Amino acid sequence: MKLSKALTCLFLAAAAGTAQAQDYPARPIRMVVPFAAGGVVDVTARLLAQKLTERLGWNVIVENKPGGNGFIAVNYVAQAPADGYTLLMAHTGEFSVNPALFKNVPYNLERDFKPITLVSDTPLLLVSNANTPYKTFDDVIKAAKANPGGLSFSSPGSGSYNHLGGEWLALEAGIKLMHIPYKGGAPAMAAVAGGEVPLGVVAVPAVLPHVKTGRVHVIGLLTQRTMADHPEWKTAQGAGIPRVDASNWVGMFAPKNTPDAIVETLHREVAKTLAAADVVQRFADAGATVGGMPPAQFKQRIEFDLQNVRGVIERAKIEP
Repeated sequence: MKLSKALTCLFLAAAAGTAQAQDYPARPIRMVVPFAAGGVVDVTARLLAQKLTERLGWNVIVENKPGGNGFIAVNYVAQAPADGYTLLMAHTGEFSVNPALFKNVPYNLERDFKPITLVSDTPLLLVSNANTPYKTFDDVIKAAKANPGGLSFSSPGSGSYNHLGGEWLALEAGIKLMHIPYKGGAPAMAAVAGGEVPLGVVAVPAVLPHVKTGRVHVIGLLTQRTMADHPEWKTAQGAGIPRVDASNWVGMFAPKNTPDAIVETLHREVAKTLAAADVVQRFADAGATVGGMPPAQFKQRIEFDLQNVRGVIERAKIEP
């Protein structure tokens, strides 16, 4: 009798979720971003919102809730109604860095969220001021070994994925680099371009304007894959540092109890939108590749990155 009641409840819940998905969306969808307007996650969210609206007629609104290392926005969405109308656009930091770096993270991927899809993926780069002698990974390794800790690199902040990417490179190359944190990607990149710091670990969008002016040189990608638009950029793997693979993804998430049918609808329509030629080109122009991977695969990517970050933090003895 109890089993029969349980099965009936499951059937009714599934039927309700399916019916809800058939009417979805019936009102505006909010995509919450943990950062102020103008950053990579915000720009990605606004482009996706625009294209979903153009293609499907959906009313998608981007809402910025910066602060607290992303905790404010992530907690807000975790506690929102699980009906598909409040979604989170987050990046590597919220789910693959914060849980490894901080002891008391107030949210949990498994408990609080359903990953929907990876939206974009942007590799990290090691760059140098163009007036320095550092043109290749070998140049950096030789100089760092000759003067341990005397060669510095900039990042958008302590504990940022860029910071960890630089530490990861140093660990695998057997060298010691000095980390110089700045308050954001733009100041970190400007420090390299202006000669304040010889090296930087930055995302592609931040470096492109400085490369065009000739003030910054790209040493290479901190990834295991090349970029089609920049075949001249070498990879860490190609330089004999195969275990480094640092790229910054942006992804979409829903509160945990969101019906599977709605998650499937969102994944399907976002993936179709990302596959449009103009969208692919827009991301490529910013140095990113489009995503669209299924929820289960996206979750595996998050967990894979989290394990790598934990290893770097432990080996480099990094504290918040």
